[in-house]
Amino acid sequence: MVAFGQKLRENQIQEWQGYYINYKLLKKMVKRHAHEIEVGRQDHYHILRDFSRLLDEQIEKIVLFPLEQQGLLARRLSTMGKWHDVLLQQTERLSISELREGYREVGRDLLRLLYFVEMNAVGLRKILKKIDKRFGYKFTDYYVKTHANHPYSQLRQVFKHVGIGAVVGAISRNLADLKEHHGDFVSIYDQPAFADQDPVIDSIKAAVNRLSNSTDLLHYLGKHTLIMREELPDPSEDDDVEQRYHFMSLLLNLANTFLYMVNTYIVVPMADDYSLSLGAAATVCGVVIGSMAVAQVFSSVYFSAWSNRSYLRPLLFSSFVLLVGNNLYALAYDLNSLSVLLIGRLFCGLGSARAVNRHYISDCVPLKLRMQASAGFVTASALGMACGPALVCLFQTHFKVYMITFSEDTLPGWVMAMAWLIYLLWLCLSFREPPPHEPKNKTVFHEPNAAVLVNDAVEYGSTQHLLLNSRVRSQDDCEDAVQECDDDEEYSQETRKPVTSIFSAYRLLTPSVKVSQFFLLIYFMLKYVMEILLAESSVVTTHYFIWSTNSVAIFLVCLGLTVLPVNIVVGNYISNIFEERQVLLTSEIIVCIGILLSFHIFIPYSVPQYVCSALVTFVSAEVLESVNLSLLSRVVSSRLSRGTYNGGLLSTEAGTLARVIADGTITLSGYLGENRLLNVTLVPSLFICISSIAATCVTYNSLY
Repeated sequence: MVAFGQKLRENQIQEWQGYYINYKLLKKMVKRHAHEIEVGRQDHYHILRDFSRLLDEQIEKIVLFPLEQQGLLARRLSTMGKWHDVLLQQTERLSISELREGYREVGRDLLRLLYFVEMNAVGLRKILKKIDKRFGYKFTDYYVKTHANHPYSQLRQVFKHVGIGAVVGAISRNLADLKEHHGDFVSIYDQPAFADQDPVIDSIKAAVNRLSNSTDLLHYLGKHTLIMREELPDPSEDDDVEQRYHFMSLLLNLANTFLYMVNTYIVVPMADDYSLSLGAAATVCGVVIGSMAVAQVFSSVYFSAWSNRSYLRPLLFSSFVLLVGNNLYALAYDLNSLSVLLIGRLFCGLGSARAVNRHYISDCVPLKLRMQASAGFVTASALGMACGPALVCLFQTHFKVYMITFSEDTLPGWVMAMAWLIYLLWLCLSFREPPPHEPKNKTVFHEPNAAVLVNDAVEYGSTQHLLLNSRVRSQDDCEDAVQECDDDEEYSQETRKPVTSIFSAYRLLTPSVKVSQFFLLIYFMLKYVMEILLAESSVVTTHYFIWSTNSVAIFLVCLGLTVLPVNIVVGNYISNIFEERQVLLTSEIIVCIGILLSFHIFIPYSVPQYVCSALVTFVSAEVLESVNLSLLSRVVSSRLSRGTYNGGLLSTEAGTLARVIADGTITLSGYLGENRLLNVTLVPSLFICISSIAATCVTYNSLY
């Protein structure tokens, strides 16, 4: 793994060297001021002033230079435009081809400029993080508060770059105009979704999206998975992934996710009735539903570790355990045993292979397809959540075959057991175990060809191959790189290894700003609130409204079906208009409002009040989950992007623990009576939600 400062020097464009962020100088200033604080020579006020002035100078340099380059690109486009109309009237294909290649060349130069901005943006983020870590002071909070919100903020231009769209639009329009479509005129304005675009345009769009964090629906959905990547990925690493990729194996992982979510929520509408039929209280449904989550707390860890050695074997084990668990769940009715029912649900939780599914996407899917696969993971989860309760509507029957009962209580177990058996056979026939990773040789520094790398980026439709280096490293540079790697704690051998325990992983979430565990608090809150809403729905609606199992199932299906439409609206529109921190805080407030509306204060408690408050709470919690995981993936340590104890596992454990506590709360609250269940379970939800809103307000400027 190469230190960022070394990577910055290697990938600089020769003629632009003087305009990059002076990362080495900023690092020396951090060390010098840290030493001065230790010996008592400087106070925080002088450090804030000095660093602010130095960062202002660096940011002004890296902002003004791209504006100058955009002007040069615009001048070239204007000159080429004068010949455009003339050449279109001619029949010489050679001239038109040369003009088309000219526009592509401008596009490649724009790609170089975008990579320049991205390198500097990453350097700025790293320096701010380093300052906070070394000084134990919220310098990022101070700097963002005083600079980012200013109407003439140059800091904002680094991350929300303007002017690029005009250049991209000119290139796109002229390339589409020159493209042959059987003599028809094709305009990007008449057909904005025109799919047959020039590869250089796709590359530019990918670069702009990475730089500005402006996402479409696909990327927005993909953020749910918390599958993280290095800020500046090495293109050579994706070659090995290409060899490991197998579409049918990916499809099997997505099918596993879908079936597991169906298995999780298919029991919710009738869990209270099943408990009553076995002689327990209706509120024991919390234990029935939550026992699966209890087992998942442990299964996530061993499946995450197991997937480091194999993918097929843990998926086979998962399918077999789920097959056994669902059979036990169904047989509990004829055995009249609540213990067998709970053991069956525990087995189902022990078969949770979502950690394997996540790991497969991050490890075996090429970078250019990873976001699509991540979006597929989220979509499969959402569909499974909706399909589970929907299937219950088909189970309204009761009959026996050889002393085995098939009813609305037992059919979920029998149907899921059959589904897992079919999946197990499909898995054995179609899954291909990826080949093991080949050991990497020690890095050899050499001069890459900039033109070849830009062409590679255009071919693959992304900017990950734009590692542009147009100068030969001198002996002094090599010595500086070695010194930097020795001095920088970020790139020591110890900090580059994957973490080896859940406690080590948690320690990586405790920088001075403590933003990471704040995001986990929000994730815990939203999962707790959603589990309270879903798990107690059958008891609450039966007590207040005398709903049937079918009515509860339809209600849960309607909630589940809101996931994708909400993500379409947020992913395509809201996330491109507002900052993620604004959406985060707004969503938390709306969740709080939904909880307040759910309380049973007025008599009688009406169906419109319950349904509307549930919709408000559930939808806002879904939006909050997307934005929260997106922000979390950008602040956690890069060490949590790989290994057993990764960021995805931590978020899964936080969410699963929230579900366990929520289900336990429902069961314990049931001892106070069903008439008090709703309000008693809503009180902790309200308290946690208010706490997360307060934490968001305190750390708001650190979320920039």
